[in-house]
Amino acid sequence: MRIPMTVSDFLDRAELGFSSSTGVVDEPDQPGPPVPGLTYGRLAERVRAWQAGFDALGVGEGERVAVVSHNSARMLELLFAVPMSGRICVPVNFRLKPEEIEYVVRQSGASVLLVDPELDETLSAVKARHRFVLGEETESALMRFGVEPRPWSNPDEDATATINYTSGTTARPKGVQLTHRNIWVNGLTFGLHTRAWEGDVYLHTLPMFHCNGWGMPYVMAGLGVKQVVLRKVDGAEILRRVEEHGVTLMCGAPAVWNMVLDAAASWRGEIPGRDRVRVVCAGAPPPSRTIQRLDEELGWEFTQIYGLTETSPLLTVNRTRVADTGLPAEERARRLSRAGVPALGVRLKVSDSGEVLARSNVVLDGYWEKPEETEAALADGWFHTGDGGTIDDDGTLTISDRKKDVIITGGENVSSIEVEDTIFSHPAVAEVAVIGVPHDKWGETIKALVVLTEGADVTETDLIAYCKEHLARYKAPTSVEFREAIPRTATGKIQKFKLREPYWAGLDRGVN
Repeated sequence: MRIPMTVSDFLDRAELGFSSSTGVVDEPDQPGPPVPGLTYGRLAERVRAWQAGFDALGVGEGERVAVVSHNSARMLELLFAVPMSGRICVPVNFRLKPEEIEYVVRQSGASVLLVDPELDETLSAVKARHRFVLGEETESALMRFGVEPRPWSNPDEDATATINYTSGTTARPKGVQLTHRNIWVNGLTFGLHTRAWEGDVYLHTLPMFHCNGWGMPYVMAGLGVKQVVLRKVDGAEILRRVEEHGVTLMCGAPAVWNMVLDAAASWRGEIPGRDRVRVVCAGAPPPSRTIQRLDEELGWEFTQIYGLTETSPLLTVNRTRVADTGLPAEERARRLSRAGVPALGVRLKVSDSGEVLARSNVVLDGYWEKPEETEAALADGWFHTGDGGTIDDDGTLTISDRKKDVIITGGENVSSIEVEDTIFSHPAVAEVAVIGVPHDKWGETIKALVVLTEGADVTETDLIAYCKEHLARYKAPTSVEFREAIPRTATGKIQKFKLREPYWAGLDRGVN
């Protein structure tokens, strides 16, 4: 017997086994009205109301529904409602500039655009055939309560469930097609490796647009876990909600845990969650000192993972092994700073050029309408991560450098080429190279090396401000270094690994 593995399985189980249990606690402080009383039974009812609304609009199977939103219960509902009906959800990074969001909506061919109330005015020029503001408008004008939606005509685990846009080596983001099978297998293995169970309480510190919240909304629903929505990351607010809701599990980039550590320094009373909270970290491996502080100052268990949007995202897991529990705290933290051992069902190898290659059921189906880039990424039956690394004798992967020109700062992917193009458009700039340099809080941050045109008079502050005017703010350099020249090879190429070397001296890897 072969039954298609689809996103529906997770919510179907939640509704069947945990109908009266609290499913989602919506963010109370948001511009639109929060969704109250979300048991898993009520969540399933609302998902059907979304689907019936799309039916009424005439949105067919395979059509794309783009969602630009901060974390919210409605965002989570749509991660289920859209793919469960055979449509394709396109979660969009709300931090992008309007013109970047317009490109994503247009390139994906989305026929429906759903926008957070806080972003409505900013994104007024971004259009689709159907456009709604999440909240009162979608409740009254789109959702159809009490109406049975049209069932998916032919459920297929190999159908695209979501298209998640990620920055690559070019300025334009690529749409990663994740199938129902990708999401299903990722959810199953993520739940296994994080030891998730029905007694957990999950806090959404991770943006849901980031690879569908790493797939955690799905596996948490399948286990009947209470999910608490956090709209904006704040260290003190995370601690407060850990205390209020009894949170046991969270995921996020290193910057999130640095914020919590900073807030804990002024927290009154005992740090909540000691010996109870498990945190999962990815985006960039944090310094081992940060890992040690999470253990010693907060009493929270740390797990390192490695993956990409293209791999749904889980590829490796690194949690302290039983054999290592007796090691000094500093050594345990050092070992946890590595990417880890392949997750169940993942095969890894390092190519002759040092690139990490992966094979797994979580690897993307392809890049949306980019067949040549898909072929290159999946050449020879392996997914080419673009990251450099090594695999130890014990099977543990360590990421040592990034072969493609992407800087990961605070968990956000930034194309260095895109930043270079923006800086080069300034009339005072003759040459520019953008690199990632180590940063204690953000993992790495953006530095621009600039050669000015003859007689130009421009400051570091001027160029950073210029970038913030033309890019999402997180893509702007945090520092600019002026140089007489930027070294190139005989063929005119810039070797960025050489430019990075002085800044990473003394560290054992080229990403932080």
